Amino acid sequence: MEIVSFRTPGLGDQTYLLTHDGRGVLVDPQRDIDRFLTAAAERDVQLRFVLETHLHNDYVSGGEQAALRTGAELVLPAAAAAAYPHTPAFHLEDIKGGQGLRVRPIHTPGHTPEHTSYLVLIDGEPVAVFSGGSLLVASAGRPDLLGMPRARTLAKLQYGSLHRLAGLPRDIELLPTHGEGSFCTSSGAGRYTSTIGTEVDTNPLLSIGDVEAFADRLLAEPMPIPAFYRHMGPANTLGVPPMPPVTVPELDITGLPAGAHVVDIRPRVALAAGHLPGSLGIELGTDFGSWAGWLLPYQAPIVLVADRGQDVAEAVTQLAQIGIDTVTGVLYDLAAAATSGFELADLPTFLSYVTAPHAQVLDVRMPSEQAAVSIDGAMCRFLPDLITDGIPAELDRARPVLVACGSGRRAAIAATVLLREGYQPIVLTGAGVPDVAAAAAA
Repeated sequence: MEIVSFRTPGLGDQTYLLTHDGRGVLVDPQRDIDRFLTAAAERDVQLRFVLETHLHNDYVSGGEQAALRTGAELVLPAAAAAAYPHTPAFHLEDIKGGQGLRVRPIHTPGHTPEHTSYLVLIDGEPVAVFSGGSLLVASAGRPDLLGMPRARTLAKLQYGSLHRLAGLPRDIELLPTHGEGSFCTSSGAGRYTSTIGTEVDTNPLLSIGDVEAFADRLLAEPMPIPAFYRHMGPANTLGVPPMPPVTVPELDITGLPAGAHVVDIRPRVALAAGHLPGSLGIELGTDFGSWAGWLLPYQAPIVLVADRGQDVAEAVTQLAQIGIDTVTGVLYDLAAAATSGFELADLPTFLSYVTAPHAQVLDVRMPSEQAAVSIDGAMCRFLPDLITDGIPAELDRARPVLVACGSGRRAAIAATVLLREGYQPIVLTGAGVPDVAAAAAA
């Protein structure tokens, strides 16, 4: 038996391919299925099952298309009630795959009501459990993504689900879908895989012996929910079309389509030097798609601005993973365009600005980060809230705005939002609020 994991860092998720005796089980595949099918082909493996643990909230699934492409049996939780052909998985009703391979569904509600984990048995012996968004490494899937009115009920169901999985043999491999970097986790998860025994011994949530106290813990400090999440469940219920080609046409500055949102994916140094007025700067990184999906109207037409040599296909792929297929083209040359920019400051320079009289500082980190470490006198507004709630009224357009986050990435995005509203941002880069606070206290 071999288990191959495929990490999608920007979404904090993992897909798995389990192989045994020429047969494969693909679990929770992202939409860009070619990487999974290539891995199966390289191992001369025929996919027997495609398993979905739940109707995902954070990405559109490639499960249906992977099954159609390969002839594999698509298995979804019985209560998912998806609108496309699949085999419903019922609690503890084994699904036989032949040649000693069996899959045992285990109903584990909590992250979602229908959530189902899958115990894999080889020749009758349990070897691995795919726990999706139920029991995670040092954490658990959050129960509030379907709204706070249902969150406490789901949190209490998650308590039972975690203990159900914890009762499996200790040496079984634990293979969750969500992990570090995912907004589907209730708290920060470090490693990506584990064993049942390790989690029984070390997972702090399994040490809570009371269901109400457990629910209190899960709901105590809810993380923000990315705006695009509300579109994922319906898409995964109704079915997702095949991923389109990732190539997009090159555009000229004079031929940009009317109504398109311009997203500049160049490094922040290039953004600071000059970008198209009104454009949103999101430096290309592993979480590019998540920020674009959070900050832009969903499914709005998009034009990318890139440096030649940048991986535009990667940007298009990340958007497609969350169901955004609306990139109309890419612009490489801004020479003929009027541009606007902002100032980048390293820690010593930024600190000198902060300590100057009447400095105005904007912290765009998450509320939990702001509560942990802060700069005295800073105004706080989480990056997405700059768009939904507006820029704090206390900020003066006539004076520079010092913008900081954890590293400079979110602050650079925020700077492009501030610029289009007439502010004068100065962005801390290469450092973050904790560094400023520590230096100021030294």
